Amino acid sequence: MLDLTSVVSGPLATMFLADQGAEVIKIEPLGGDITRHSRQSVSASGEFSALFVSTNRGKRSLALDLKRPQAAKIMRKLIASADVLVQNFRPGTMERLGLGEPSLRAFHPRLIYVSISGVGESGPYARKRVYDPIIQGLSGFADIQADPETRRPHMIRTIVADKTTAIFAAQAVTAALFARERTGLGQHIRLAMLDTMISYLWPEAMTQYTVVGREPSTADPTARPELIFATTDGYITVGTISDSEWRGFCAASERADLAEDPRFNTPGGRAVNATERILLMAEIIKQRPTADWLQRLDTNDVPSAPVLRRNEVIANEQVLARELIAEFDHPDIGRVRQPKPAARFDRTPAGIQGPAPRIGEHNATILAELGFQQPEIERLAAEKIVRLAKT
Repeated sequence: MLDLTSVVSGPLATMFLADQGAEVIKIEPLGGDITRHSRQSVSASGEFSALFVSTNRGKRSLALDLKRPQAAKIMRKLIASADVLVQNFRPGTMERLGLGEPSLRAFHPRLIYVSISGVGESGPYARKRVYDPIIQGLSGFADIQADPETRRPHMIRTIVADKTTAIFAAQAVTAALFARERTGLGQHIRLAMLDTMISYLWPEAMTQYTVVGREPSTADPTARPELIFATTDGYITVGTISDSEWRGFCAASERADLAEDPRFNTPGGRAVNATERILLMAEIIKQRPTADWLQRLDTNDVPSAPVLRRNEVIANEQVLARELIAEFDHPDIGRVRQPKPAARFDRTPAGIQGPAPRIGEHNATILAELGFQQPEIERLAAEKIVRLAKT
């Protein structure tokens, strides 16, 4: 797999596949992917940020100046034996580099070619420079986070559009590879962050727009307080969707009267009166400590959990029991933490295949695999067509 992507959506998609056994070659400019230098550096060399480490593990790095004709020749040699190429340049860039899908398809009909973009390759916004907050605004995601009283939109404080697009892209690649096994032919997959987020949000966040003509009569599922409740010493979240869960909450809170309250004793009533119900729950929950509530709610089989701070997540008993976080040594950084691959395969186990690479770390090896001799590799480096990693 050839990864010509930068930032997050593309690199994370190819990293997921690297965890699952794909051989991924990351094609970087001579100065490296821009996320190597984003936010705070975590290495003395300046080649690694925490973001880069967590989106590029298990890959090999080939640093090329793709604007040079000799680099394009190297790329075509690589592409000839590749299964998948993923790129997220702005529309038209790959064509200018001589690496557009039609020209590659002519000599490699089995290639899976993936183009990731912000808002797609057509429409009035197609030329926009796009980052995650732009998609949160355009897709309605920021509106979903709006304050229930003021309706002021809010961004979620993680790059959810980038990361969700990565998951969609990885799944699409596997589907295309399976289709190729059936047909013998590759195809061009186009995936836009905007398309992804509208698809992602639709099932429950856009329910009032599902039936045409009934929009005003359907309650907005997000126009209610969030399900985070303060206790005397922290925060918990509690779910009471089914009748048994609501009755369990009433038992846990010693409020048997609420179990028969006509506002709340049916799923429909609890939905219609959601704001009133949640505010009432908040008043009840704030009277006891977290541990007491969690024990009471578990006893009555009510979905609940502590709301953990990020520093608490890595030490949480469930996270530890599942061994969700791995630690290993990175030669340029030291000891690092990474989440283990979420999908667990019983026959072909996924796993972290190695640390994120230095810029051009594998140039000499990859070029040798393509038939280049050492003097020629050194000439390419001297002419700044490729970059060899520092030793």
